[in-house]
Amino acid sequence: MSGLPAPARRVAVDIAEGTGAAHGTFGELLQGVLPDGTAFLVTLPISLGSRARFRYDPHGPLHVYPAHKTKSLTLARTMLDTHGDGGGGTLVLDSDLLVGKGLASSSADLVATARGVGAVLGLDTSPAAVEDWLRPVEPTDGVMYPGVVVFEHRAVRLRAELGALSPLTVVAVDEGGHLDTVAHNRRPRHVPPGLRREYARLVDDLADAVRAADLSALGAVTTRSAVLNQRWLPKRNLDAMTGIAQRVGALGVVCTHSGTMLGLLLDTTADGHQERLKAARAACSALPGTLSVYRSAATDR
Repeated sequence: MSGLPAPARRVAVDIAEGTGAAHGTFGELLQGVLPDGTAFLVTLPISLGSRARFRYDPHGPLHVYPAHKTKSLTLARTMLDTHGDGGGGTLVLDSDLLVGKGLASSSADLVATARGVGAVLGLDTSPAAVEDWLRPVEPTDGVMYPGVVVFEHRAVRLRAELGALSPLTVVAVDEGGHLDTVAHNRRPRHVPPGLRREYARLVDDLADAVRAADLSALGAVTTRSAVLNQRWLPKRNLDAMTGIAQRVGALGVVCTHSGTMLGLLLDTTADGHQERLKAARAACSALPGTLSVYRSAATDR
């Protein structure tokens, strides 16, 4: 199939089982459009994610559980056909991620599927290859890469790897409802040239902040991105959350740009973190919505 990864090695498989996993992301540190018109996002990997278990059967049909995970079913079928031996099997998915909230639940399912099926069939499941597997299925987040990345989600293509972050905590408020992330990101939007130039500057600022481990600068970028996103998907709690961030000493505000959640960004390793976390939880619990706490994914610096 044109545009799909070739098998890393041709293997004869009988009944075999493989597993794969992928982390989610709490929305985006930054999301926007660059001067050349490229839509992009910057991931914030979290410790929660999706896991896939695939049991190959050379003579059976292909099933997925839960049955509504049809995109993962499509991906598994494509990988089996690319391998060339046909067959089917059973794909079981398990996820910690809420759906329709902006946590990359669908992307994590697909990446875990690619890794689990690829492990059985001997197919290439490097991050670049996973991009190729996912590109025909849907626009996706960059959760096939470790650490923080600038990702062209509509093109399903890495733009830049920024590196790892010190541990972060997100105190989040879910404003309710569900959003079809794919449909939302496909909607045309007018981003004027001046705003595109600002997004380019914010990417540079964010790259510098990650490189220097400057979490205060990181928080300034995430807060600005949340403010800019109000023109496309407003969060009713943004002003209140910004005020809470200032009162409790949070790094800033972070949002799911194509989801329903808004959070306070805290430095997990800072002195006084537990007191700050307690104050943030208490203040956010008074806002309309559902309170939750997320931790950033562990990565090597």
